[in-house]
Amino acid sequence: MTAPRTLPGHLAHPFSPRGRLDPYPAYRWLRENDPVHFDVTSRMWLLTTHADCALALRDPRFSAALGQRERVRDDELPPSMLTTDPPEHQRLRSPGALLMGPAAIRGVAGDIEAGIGAVLDVLAGRDEIEATADIGEPLATGVLARLFGLPAADVPVFAGLAARVSVNLDPLAGPQAAAAGRAAMGELTRFLGERADAATAAAAGNGPGGSPFGRLAADDRLTRAEMLGIAALTVVGGWKPLAEMVGNALHWLLPCHEAADRIRNGGREVAESAVDELLRLESPIPFTARVTTEAVPLDGGVIPAGARVLALVGAANRDPAVFDRPDELLVTRSPNPHLAFGAGTHLCLGAPLVRQAGGLLLSGLLERYPGLRRTGKPPAWAPGLVPRRLTGFTLAI
Repeated sequence: MTAPRTLPGHLAHPFSPRGRLDPYPAYRWLRENDPVHFDVTSRMWLLTTHADCALALRDPRFSAALGQRERVRDDELPPSMLTTDPPEHQRLRSPGALLMGPAAIRGVAGDIEAGIGAVLDVLAGRDEIEATADIGEPLATGVLARLFGLPAADVPVFAGLAARVSVNLDPLAGPQAAAAGRAAMGELTRFLGERADAATAAAAGNGPGGSPFGRLAADDRLTRAEMLGIAALTVVGGWKPLAEMVGNALHWLLPCHEAADRIRNGGREVAESAVDELLRLESPIPFTARVTTEAVPLDGGVIPAGARVLALVGAANRDPAVFDRPDELLVTRSPNPHLAFGAGTHLCLGAPLVRQAGGLLLSGLLERYPGLRRTGKPPAWAPGLVPRRLTGFTLAI
């Protein structure tokens, strides 16, 4: 292997504290100059083109199971679709669809829409709000609470656990944060376990109503540990990214009045298309880890067997070879083959739910509060690596 190339001195490494604030200049340089890049800092191969990232997400030579073991942290992840390869992945994914699949979402669609309306109602009469705390987190809590069929008394406890467990998203979290994440995951698993029996009884017709979680908990294809692993993954992988998507989206939308008007007046199809485009521009999960099971030749070089690989989704989603005007917001972009939801067998089960809930929230928010605007200091990108998110995003209504 030839000597690895390094970023020019004027560019911050995308994983460094400064680079995390704006990784796109480094992504662009890597994509144009060294798209199959061996990073001497992390000892990982970084892929930045759309073609290479899509291949890594779809090709079985890039193992997701091995990739999840390459985290800095040494805590064991629960059994789930995220941590397995086919055929084990499909064995877990099929029952997982009972919680997050299209039929499950259709069954709670009315409740989700009513919950979003309630989130918007609470904003009335306020002079100033914070995007994530006042919109994003209540949205994510309400959506997941309906999937799990939680009674109102359980929702505040669930919201607190979801917030605390979200540190598990960051594969580079330090020891103190990792310990807090392990403790929160244990509490969340116990919380879900305690409610699984009641949810199962309700799903079987022995209780008041049913829920997607009840149908998952009742499925005999899974062990209890596997069922709880899928449920916990739904919270870890769904709550924080959905909550932070709102601030990221408004960051792009509010200065672009034409785009906001199109969402406000364009109906459900335009709103859901806009969600895809906003996730393309700011992917909350900016990379996905894999490990190669054999040598893989790519146009930019050969990745050896056993190599640690990061598919930099945030870079791939702005690849000009695939996206016209890649750094601009085009809310009706079509086609839009972004990789924010992954690809291949690991395509996010919750993608339709995110499009639906996000579209309803954005169109309703812009319609009911047409004067919504940024106020105070400009928001800042958080220094953490995952999820990519804004902090201090205050809005005037």
